[in-house]
Amino acid sequence: MILAGDIGGTKTNLGLFEERQGTLVKLTDKRYPSREHKGLEEIVADFVKGTGAKVSSAAFGIAGPVVDGRVRTGNLPWIVNGAVLAKQLALGHVRLMNDLEATAHGIAVLKPGDLEILHQGVAAPQAPRVVIAAGTGLGEAILFWDGSKHIPTATEGGHADFAPHTDQHAELWKFIKTRSEFVSAELILSGRGFRTVHEFLSATVRHPSFDDPKTDAAVEITKLALAKQCPVCVEAVNLWVEIYGSEAGNLAIRTVARGGIYVAGGIAVKILPVLKDGRFVASVQHKEKMTDFLAQIPIQVVLDEECPLKGAANAAWKKL
Repeated sequence: MILAGDIGGTKTNLGLFEERQGTLVKLTDKRYPSREHKGLEEIVADFVKGTGAKVSSAAFGIAGPVVDGRVRTGNLPWIVNGAVLAKQLALGHVRLMNDLEATAHGIAVLKPGDLEILHQGVAAPQAPRVVIAAGTGLGEAILFWDGSKHIPTATEGGHADFAPHTDQHAELWKFIKTRSEFVSAELILSGRGFRTVHEFLSATVRHPSFDDPKTDAAVEITKLALAKQCPVCVEAVNLWVEIYGSEAGNLAIRTVARGGIYVAGGIAVKILPVLKDGRFVASVQHKEKMTDFLAQIPIQVVLDEECPLKGAANAAWKKL
């Protein structure tokens, strides 16, 4: 029995998987609000007790850099230790990986219906691929071809500096700089970034979620934008998507990712109509000397929000 986990700043998803006729099948899963728990060990204990499962291997995708089998989570006050989890589960080893590395592993097991094509491009099956995912934070990963398969590697590219390339982007950079020592891509390209962009565009238009620290303003802003009920929300989401596309293009340039750009994470699914209106793809391709090159790269949205969970399970199963 394989125990897999997708651990983020907002939610922690755990699942049990087993092999059936050469295919990995999910038996059960459960979602936990991450911030309501002291650490992953507490959640794992509850899940295993509830299922009564005898775990034979385990892997977890976690938001943060994995160093010597340990992760200090970026958006949670947790330290996750693989050795501690292994002892808890009576296993010789527990695999910890960055959440975007887990997502990248999941790309290999997706079905055609799990992807939405934004731009067809020209297929280059053995070229590098990239995954970018905005959620509680911004994750980025690369898949390199080793001669027989793609090998994922994690990055912490979301914490790199935001690179404005229009006057409006530059003004947004200045706006954020008055609030923060650093202006990283993640400060914009994450759930909390929607409110930041909204407040940049209008200091006077406010919504109920802005006054409730327990409510996610991103949900209200994106909902109002998709319904076209608030012009500032519409403009905020459009600007956010434009910047998202630009960052995806930067990632593709840096890695020569002719194999494709995969846009994952929960936000992409929720604002899919805006991603499909051409703004995102245009921003990916609008680069100095690189427009024709970037126009060759396929761009797809990952519709299956369990991709990182399935990727972690797949990595444990195949000992990747």
